[in-house]
Parts: sequence; structure tokens; C-alpha cells
Amino acid sequence: MGSGQSSSVVGKANMSRCEPVTGNLPPLKDLTADNITENVIRINNQSKSPRARFVFERLVTHLHDFAREVQLSEQEWSTSVEFLTKIGQMSTDTRHEMILLSDTLGLSMLLDSINHPKSASSTEGTVLGPFHTHDAIDLDHGAVLHKDPHATPLLVLCDVKDPQGNPISGVKIDVWEGDSHGFYDVQREDRSGPDGRGVLHSDSDGRFFFKAIVPVPYPIPSDGPVGAMLRLLGRHVNRPSHIHFMMHKEGWDPLTTALYPRGDPYEASDAVFGVKESLVVDFTEVSDPEMAARYDVALGTKLLQYNFVLLSMEEAAALKRKNAIKNMEKYGGKKMSFLDGLPVPDLD
Repeated sequence: MGSGQSSSVVGKANMSRCEPVTGNLPPLKDLTADNITENVIRINNQSKSPRARFVFERLVTHLHDFAREVQLSEQEWSTSVEFLTKIGQMSTDTRHEMILLSDTLGLSMLLDSINHPKSASSTEGTVLGPFHTHDAIDLDHGAVLHKDPHATPLLVLCDVKDPQGNPISGVKIDVWEGDSHGFYDVQREDRSGPDGRGVLHSDSDGRFFFKAIVPVPYPIPSDGPVGAMLRLLGRHVNRPSHIHFMMHKEGWDPLTTALYPRGDPYEASDAVFGVKESLVVDFTEVSDPEMAARYDVALGTKLLQYNFVLLSMEEAAALKRKNAIKNMEKYGGKKMSFLDGLPVPDLD
């Protein structure tokens, strides 16, 4: 009797610390490999957010089906948990190992394609990469991006237009690239400030220009868990040479992209799947003395010219909605509604 009393008192004391149970919950007992998925989905459906309910329904379904399909072993799951833990432990403000994982699994490119669909005439996007920072300073047109004395100079002349060819002024353009050895400034222990990066704004004609360096290919950081994963899969860790561009202006769909010089040895096997044919460019040379004088560069300086085309937010939203409807028909044909521009199952 004394023992029973003690157990009852402890039980009441513990209950006082518990959250109240609300909603019409299923009895979560006697769960098996065959019925656990539907029960997890049922209890997750207590959320008030239709989008959260839909996302977690599909996440749990695919995650559980994956485990059943491959008959995931406890050791493999333990290794996976340790892998993700190490990724979190290695990530810092300047070493984004989780972004690297997303990039090398092709997820970053997939998300960009879903969230920023393009028309036939607009500039395609690509991966942000793990080396973007928010401390780049504003630069005047013609500014020098790099302090690297060993690099091959490159003059970059670009403009930003809409699909009809009209210039877009006042676009914020974030640019960044590695040095002549393939290192970004954040990879240097002696970094005292931004180098190889800056922010410009398109002028009234939609134009912007700056002095960079001819980019070189480089290996992504491979001393962490992502590098170990790629070695396990027999993949190389190299990225083709490129220059990053990120463009923002209110009313226009943001663009994150990069330009890749043609003929790079890793152009067709990028470790993060970032290359698209429309973003592969030919470098020429400044051969006109008048151009050389206008931009204050030597004759023979390498030259990159490119026309960026942005979609309006309305154009991008319409494409995104069209693609979402097509995708929902592909995956089960569910009748969908849209909430804040995102698909949710239609319950009517």
C-alpha cells in the first residue's frame, strides 16, 4: 500500500509538469512498420497551418517509405545521425557545411528551379554556394573587386533588362569570386575584411561594370563530412571557374546566378550541379583603344560582357503557380488550393 501511494503521488507530480493534451488524437499504441506512418501523419495533422500539415504529411510519407524501401539498418541510421551532427558542429558564419551538403546533393539547384522559374528569355539561376557574406561594401562602377596581384585582370561589362529589352535601373547587384588560387576571402585566416566581393547598382541604362579577375576552378572544402560523403560516392570535389551575381530590386523576382567561362575542365561535372549552358560564356579581349581608355584598362585585358534579364514578381508567380499545378497532377492528381502562393490540398 505504501509503495502504491508513493507511485500515485509521483505520477501526479509529474503530470503537473506536462503540457495538456488537446485535439482528437489517435491511440499511439501497438504501432508496426505497416501502420506507424498513418498514425504519425494523423497526430501531426493537429497543426492549424494547412501548409504545415501538407508538408509534414509528405515528409513523413517519403521518409518512412525510404526507410522501408532500403530496409535501413540501425547502424546506417546511427551513422547518418552522426554525419548530420558533425555537419552542424562544423558550420560557422564563414563555413556553411549544411549549404555544402544541400549543394552537393542537388537540392539547392532544385529549390532554385522551383522557387524562381524562368521564361525562355530570362536569365537562369544557380546555387548561392557557401561563400556569400553580408559584409560586402558598396562599390562605384569601375571599381576593382580584388587585391590579388597574381591574377589575370578581367573587365566585366553587363546590363540588366526586362524580357522586352527595357533597362532596369537601381538593381542591387552583389558580386563575389575567389582569388587566383581558387580561395574566397572567408577561407583565409588573415581575413580583415571583404575582398573579391562588392555591391553595385545598375544605372539609368541598366548597366554596371567592374574590374575582376579571370576566375579559376577550385575544390570545394573537403575536410569535413560532406567531403567524406563525396569520397564514399566516388565523386570529385571540383567546381568550374565562375563569378557569382545576386540581384535584388523590389517588384522583381530575385536572381542568384553565376557565369562560367567556356572550356573549363569541370564545366560538365560540377560538384554542386550549378552549370547551365545559358550561363557558359566566352571571354574576349579589350581590343579597342577607345574602350580601353574609357574603362581605364590595358589593351588586351580579358573582357566579359553579359545581358541579364529579370522577371517581374507577377511573371515569376504565374510561372510558379503553373508549375505547381502541373507537379501536383504528376504526383497523385490531388485537387489543390494556394495559400500565400504555396500549394495545399483543397478540402472543399
